[in-house]
Amino acid sequence: MKASWSLSVRQQRQIALITAGAIALFIVVRRLPTGTNLAHVDFQVSGGSSLQFCDPANPAFIPVVAVKSPVTMTLATDVPPALGRLTRVTLVLRTASGKPIGPQDLLMTHTKLLHLMVVDPSLRDYQHVHPIPGRATGEWTVEFAPRRAGHYRMFADFTPAATARGLYASAELEVPGQPDLPPAENNWVYEADGWRFTLTPDAPLRVRAVVNLALTVESVGESRPVQLEPVMGAYAHLVAIDVARSGFAHLHPRPVDLNRPLEPFRPRLTFQVQIPNAGRYVIWSQVKISGQERFAPFWFEVEP
Repeated sequence: MKASWSLSVRQQRQIALITAGAIALFIVVRRLPTGTNLAHVDFQVSGGSSLQFCDPANPAFIPVVAVKSPVTMTLATDVPPALGRLTRVTLVLRTASGKPIGPQDLLMTHTKLLHLMVVDPSLRDYQHVHPIPGRATGEWTVEFAPRRAGHYRMFADFTPAATARGLYASAELEVPGQPDLPPAENNWVYEADGWRFTLTPDAPLRVRAVVNLALTVESVGESRPVQLEPVMGAYAHLVAIDVARSGFAHLHPRPVDLNRPLEPFRPRLTFQVQIPNAGRYVIWSQVKISGQERFAPFWFEVEP
């Protein structure tokens, strides 16, 4: 009986020690930094239509301007914007509840925390830049030089850690001067600096139809290899924008093993796109060839 009682005491001591250790571990874990202080509820807005969280694996055309975003984006510049002048832009991102959004609140998507698509009224000047965290929480800074005049629109593309789903916001910046008009002609082939970019749809682009796109790159004239290199974790990116600049679609190629080389003289990448409204659009492609990023525009009409 005495031996049985002695064993029970040892067991109680072990349980007490384990419990005390668990409590101590819980307290330590609770005191560790947890990253974001934002929650899913901070990205919810009430009343009217609003942007829904988007699955990064299934990109679609996002009507950023037409509906309310759960994130506000404001901006300021260090100098008045002017043609060709390098301008530092400071963006401030806040949730619908007014909380600032800093780097700890975003997930890395395509090797960056924040993507910014910048486009002028004619859609002839498209720039894809990546703001970095500023001095204050919620501030992000980036430099860009406008190549055209008019009312620039900036689309932000990011993924909050609290939701793990893509979100978007927009803001505008005025560059003095007379804005240009979009080109009137359509094109699926674009040549520049000795390179030919071809975008081939497998069917006519119609409203809400899912269409496959094939992007190929080749040299013009002399036959030389196309040394495509990854940019933002992929061999190419496509961004579709309507002439009203009401929104955009950020498209990525179907999975390609970046460790395996592409066809050397005419690499081919495939995408999917679905556009909800009829009208005129441009798709800007972005690739990196031999260390230099290159952009090519493709103009087309989406039929009813």
